[in-house]
Amino acid sequence: MPGLIKRNDIDEVRSRTNIADIVGDHVTLKGAGVGSLKGLCPFHDERSPSFHVRPQVGRYHCFGCGEDGDVFSFVMKTDHTTFQEAVERMAARIGFELHYEDGGQASDHGNRARLISANEAAREFFVGHLTGADAEPARRFLGERGFDPAAAERFGVGFAPKSFDALRSHLKGLGYRDEELVTAGLLSQGDRSPYDRFRGRLVWPIRDVTGSTIGFGARRLLEDDKGPKYLNTPETPIYHKSQVLYGLDLARRDISKGKQVVIVEGYTDVMACHLAGVTTAVATCGTSFGVDHIKVLRPMLGDVGGADTSTGGEVVFTFDPDEAGQRAASRAFAEEQRFAAQTFVAVAPDGLDPCDLRLNRGDDAVRRLISTKRPMFEFMIRRLIDGHDLETVEGRVSALRAASPVVAGIRDRSMTQGYVRSLAGWLGLDPADVARSVDDAGRASSAQNALERSQPKSVSDGRQSITSLPPVPDEPAGPSLLTLPGDLTTRTERDALMAMLQHPATVGFELMQRATRARIENSALAVVRDAIGASLDRFDSSDWLDVVLGQTPSPFDSLAKELAIAPIPEREGREITTYCRGIVVSIVERDLIREKSELLGQSFRTDVKSEPERWREIQVRIAAVESERRSIRQE
Repeated sequence: MPGLIKRNDIDEVRSRTNIADIVGDHVTLKGAGVGSLKGLCPFHDERSPSFHVRPQVGRYHCFGCGEDGDVFSFVMKTDHTTFQEAVERMAARIGFELHYEDGGQASDHGNRARLISANEAAREFFVGHLTGADAEPARRFLGERGFDPAAAERFGVGFAPKSFDALRSHLKGLGYRDEELVTAGLLSQGDRSPYDRFRGRLVWPIRDVTGSTIGFGARRLLEDDKGPKYLNTPETPIYHKSQVLYGLDLARRDISKGKQVVIVEGYTDVMACHLAGVTTAVATCGTSFGVDHIKVLRPMLGDVGGADTSTGGEVVFTFDPDEAGQRAASRAFAEEQRFAAQTFVAVAPDGLDPCDLRLNRGDDAVRRLISTKRPMFEFMIRRLIDGHDLETVEGRVSALRAASPVVAGIRDRSMTQGYVRSLAGWLGLDPADVARSVDDAGRASSAQNALERSQPKSVSDGRQSITSLPPVPDEPAGPSLLTLPGDLTTRTERDALMAMLQHPATVGFELMQRATRARIENSALAVVRDAIGASLDRFDSSDWLDVVLGQTPSPFDSLAKELAIAPIPEREGREITTYCRGIVVSIVERDLIREKSELLGQSFRTDVKSEPERWREIQVRIAAVESERRSIRQE
C-alpha cells in the first residue's frame, strides 16, 4: 500500500477541480446569487432546494440537513470511497500525477478505481465475445428483438462464454487478483476456487452517472442454464442496486433538459425506447423502484416543492399488464408523494412492453405510448374501481370507499375537485356524495397521521429512536442561519461575515483587520468573527476557509460553514467588490459611530476647566474616530 498523498498535491487537485462539474453529475444546479449555485440535496429527501455550491470557494452546504464539505467529501459520500480514493479519482479526471510520502504509486487493490477498472476490463471481454461462434444464441436473441450490431455496440451489450473460468483467466492475466474479482462481483466463491459468475449469458453493462462500469445484468439464454432468468451483480462496494438505474448515464442530460424521466422494466425496454427516440428511459436493476431511486432522479428533474405540480417535470412509469406489473404500479404509487413532479402511467392497449411494441409496431408506436400516458391518480383510481361490480349499489359504494382515500391524497387541491367529478361520473353517483366521502377520507388520514406523529418512533428492540428525541436542554443544537434573529442588525452582521469569508481578497486585509475588532451584537456571529480574526495570518491562502473553520469552536462550525456557502444576493448595478466592501464597511462604521457617541458622552460629562487634559484627550480621540470613518467611506 502507498503512503499518504502529499499535502501539496491534495491542495493542487482540489484547486484545479471545479466542484460544480462534479456535483452537476448528480444534481441539477441553477444560479442562486453571486457566484452561488443551488439544487436539491442528494443526501436527503427535500422538495425545495436548500443545497448550495460555491465553485469559487470549492465547497457545498445543505441548509436542510447540514451536509457540508469540499469536492473530496462529496465524492466520498456519493460514491462510497475513502478520502485517498476520492483524491486519486479527481486527480485522474484532470490528468494530474500524484506523489506519495513514501514515493509509492496509487493503490491498486480493493479501492473503487481498481474495481471499476476490473469491471471495465470485463465489459471489453464480454463485448469481444459477442461475435464468437458460441455467442450465436445471444446474437439471435438480440436480432429477434429488433437490435442490430450497431444497437448492441451503442449499449455495450456483450456475451459471457459458457465457461467455468474464462473471464477469471483473462482478468488474472491482466493482473487482477481473485479477491478483487470476487469483491467486484465478477466471480463467485466456490468450495475450491472462484468461478465466473456470468456464464453463457447475454450481458449488459450497468454504469453510474459518470459512465463508469460498476456492474452487469445478464439474461439466461441456454436451456441447461438453471439459474434465474436475469442475474445481476451482487451488492459490492461500488454497486448498490437500490441506487442504480440502468441507462441513467445515457439519459441523465436529456432528463435534466426535458424534465422528464420514463421508468421501464427491463434492459431491452431501455434500448427500445432510446432507439425509438425516447431518450429519457431508465430501468431498475433487479429490484423494485424505490425511495433511493427517487433521491437519484429528483435533483436531475429539478423536482421542487409546492402544491402546484404542473411545472415540476414528469415521471412516466410503464408497467406490464400482468399481476406483477400491477404490483409494481402499486409500489410506485405508494412513493408518488415523494415527487413534486407529475406522475403518469403508460400502458400499451394490447399489453406490449416497449421492446415488443417497437418490434411489432415500430418506433412511432413507442413514442405514442409515452405521449398518450395517463395521470398516475387516474390509473390507480380506475384500477381500484374496476375491482368492484358497478352494476350494484353495494359495488358502487364499495368502490367509492376504496377510491376516496386516493383522491383525498392528491396534493393539488384544484386537481382534487376535478377527480371528485370524474369519480362521480365513473361510478354514476352524485358529485356531492363523492365530495363528502373524499373529505371524510381526508380527515381520517389527517387524524391517523397526527396520531402517528404523537407516538415516539422506535427501533427493533423497543427503545426510542434517538432521532425522535428533542435536544437535551443542557446540550443545545449549534446555531444556524435558520435560527438567527431576523432583525436588521443581525442581517447586516451576517452579510458582512459572509463577504469576509467568501471574498477576503475583495474586502482587503486592512478592512478585514478593522472589521474583526468591530463589536458584533449577535453572540454566535461574534464567535465566527473571532475565528476570522484569529486566521488573518492566512488571509490570502488557498485554504483560507479551512483555516477559519479550524479556529471555530465545534458548536459554531456549522454556522461558519453556512456563512461560507450562503449565496450573496445579486444587486443590480453593483459589482461584487462594491457590495462586499460596502457591507463590511457598514459594521465598521457602525462601530465607529457607537465609539464616537460614547466619546461625546464622556466629553459632555468632563469639565474642561477642572480636567483640561482629559477633555483634550477625548477631543483628539473623537477627531481620530471621525477621520477613520471618513477614510473607510472614501476607500
